Amino acid sequence: MIVLEFKAYGKQRQYSAIDEAIRTAKFIRNSCIRYWMDNKGVNKYDLNKYCTVLAKQLTFANELNSMARQASAERAWSSIVRFYDNCKKKVPGKKGFPRFKKHCRSVEYKTSGWKLCPDKKSIIFSDLKGIGKLKLKGTWDLWRFDKKQIKRVRIVRRADGYYVQFCVQVDINEPVPATGNTIGLDVGLKDFYTDSNGDAEPNPRFYRKGEKRLKLYQRQVSRKKKGSSNRKKAINRLGKTHLKISRQRQEHAKRLVRSYRKKSAAFIVDRLCIKGGRFCCKAALF
Repeated sequence: MIVLEFKAYGKQRQYSAIDEAIRTAKFIRNSCIRYWMDNKGVNKYDLNKYCTVLAKQLTFANELNSMARQASAERAWSSIVRFYDNCKKKVPGKKGFPRFKKHCRSVEYKTSGWKLCPDKKSIIFSDLKGIGKLKLKGTWDLWRFDKKQIKRVRIVRRADGYYVQFCVQVDINEPVPATGNTIGLDVGLKDFYTDSNGDAEPNPRFYRKGEKRLKLYQRQVSRKKKGSSNRKKAINRLGKTHLKISRQRQEHAKRLVRSYRKKSAAFIVDRLCIKGGRFCCKAALF
C-alpha cells in the first residue's frame, strides 16, 4: 500500500464544505467513542451500525457519505483496540484510554463518494456536503494505477492548503543490489547518528534554526484579539512555519534511509523506551 498526495485547488465555498465534512467526521468519531463508553460489549460492527442511527437522527451526519461515516467509526475502533492491546501487554504508565478529539484535520472516503475525472487531473466528491470538483496538482502519475487499486481517498487540511491522498494497493518490488553488509546505527543528540563504521551524520537542527521565527510568530498570535481575522492570519503563519520544519525533518530522514538501503542489506537501530526505562534493538531488513 502506497500513498499518493496531491495539492487540491477549488473555490472558497468548496473549502468551507471540506471543513464541514471534517467536522462531521470528527463528530461521528467522538460519538462512537461515547457509545462505546456507555454500552458494554460494543464491537466494531456495532459502531458501524451506530453510524446509520446517527445518519437517521441528524441531517448533517446524513450529508456525509456512508463509507466516510464508517471510516470515522473505524478510527474510533482503532483507538479502542490500541487501548485493549496496551492493557494486555501491561505497558507501563498510561494505557492510552480513548479520548474525544477536539481538533481533526482529515476526512476519509473508501470506494464510494468520489470519482476521478477521465483526465485524472481532478476529482469529484458526490456526497451532499457539496465539495464538488477539485483540481489536483502533483508529480505523481495516476495513469499507472487502475481505479480498483485505489482503496481510500483522504482529504487533509494543512496550514498551506488542502491535499488529497490516494491509498493505492500495489506491490513494490524495487531491485536492491545484494551487498551482504550489516550496519548498526546509534542515534544521538550531538550527531544525528553514528554507524558501526565510525561515520557520523551531523545533526541538522532544523527546529533550532527556525526557533527564532517561531517565537516571533507565537508572540504575534498572543497579541491578537481572539476571534479576529488578524489572529487567524497569525495562526496560519505560525502553522506554515511548523509545517516547513516538519517537512525538512521528514525529507532529511528519507534521504538518509535511501542512502543506507543502497549500501547495506540490513541495518540495526536502537530504540529507547523512555516510559518504561527499557532499551532494545530493532533490525530493519531490506
